[in-house]
Amino acid sequence: MTKIKVAIIHYWLVNMRGGENVLEALCEMFPQAEIFTHVYVPEAVSETIRKHKVHTTFIHRLPKAKKLYQSYLPLMPLALQQLDLREYDLVISSESGPAKGVVVAPTALHICYCHSPMRYVWDMYPDYLASAGRFKRLLMPPLIHYLRMWDYFTAGGVDQFVANSNYVASRIQRYYRRSSEVIAPPVDTDNFKPRDDVEDFYLLFGQLVSYKRPDLAVSAFNETGRKLIVIGEGELGASLKKQAKDNIVFMGRQSSEVVREYLAKCKALIFPGLEDFGIVPVEAIASGRPVIAYGRGGALDTVIDGETGVFFYQQTTESLNDAIKRFEQDYKNFDPATITKHANKFSKDQFKDKFMNLVNRTLDEQKN
Repeated sequence: MTKIKVAIIHYWLVNMRGGENVLEALCEMFPQAEIFTHVYVPEAVSETIRKHKVHTTFIHRLPKAKKLYQSYLPLMPLALQQLDLREYDLVISSESGPAKGVVVAPTALHICYCHSPMRYVWDMYPDYLASAGRFKRLLMPPLIHYLRMWDYFTAGGVDQFVANSNYVASRIQRYYRRSSEVIAPPVDTDNFKPRDDVEDFYLLFGQLVSYKRPDLAVSAFNETGRKLIVIGEGELGASLKKQAKDNIVFMGRQSSEVVREYLAKCKALIFPGLEDFGIVPVEAIASGRPVIAYGRGGALDTVIDGETGVFFYQQTTESLNDAIKRFEQDYKNFDPATITKHANKFSKDQFKDKFMNLVNRTLDEQKN
């Protein structure tokens, strides 16, 4: 590729999660790229990201922005449009919060890697509205209306959308009326290894928040008495502990080493929520363990029913327990080597190859 100036727009840099893992891979692919973000907490991100020059919008300078950044959401469209990106040939926006609404040079290529159209603006808006306080409920309808219009309008400034799953691709089509290419996000699959000492327990791992449906797992295992280990914490943690019977053990937040150990030792991972992609199932698969997943969303891209896991299709206790029962009946047919091999499709190298091929192809098309 001819040397070009690259800008990467990321919504905010306050932790290392799935979106930041994508950013990290992009930083490795484009070592001279400069990063633009609303809020930047250097100590919260990886060294790979810190090596790059990072520019912030005016949101970063607002009171307590490092903690209350989401409260400044209505100002972020204005902040993005004040960025001067005229000198950049390639602009890659990493979209989950506001990122794609930048103004680029007429000759620049703008690729948007979309982790998800903003959930609080589109399909999950009723959930956020229901959980908001009285004052926020009064302000949210006009603000969300404005953000929806801005979000839809700025989709027109993107030359190429990339979705992290087929589920997100369908939402991009629904809300932006744009097609997209699907490239799964990078998962550090080499960090996870199968073990021989698999134990007789199931694992629920992740944030204990409502949309991930940990309540469904607790209800199902309360009913059957099977052993469930829960790793993670969140707003539902206290109430779930009160509901849980003795067969359910809550371990709270754990180190990466402990998480890897339990992913490799569990009988299967329980994945009851609807996720845009879902990195945890891939980590379990890389550990040679099957996944019992809700059969919608990103899980359809990562779990093969009957080979790397089992689906259930209704978010009910009965449906989940039926899936666990089917899994146990066919348990000997789940081969750890076959399961682990499937995880290679989601490695960082796979992501880099596919994304760079898309960039080169799109740049060539633009020239012609």
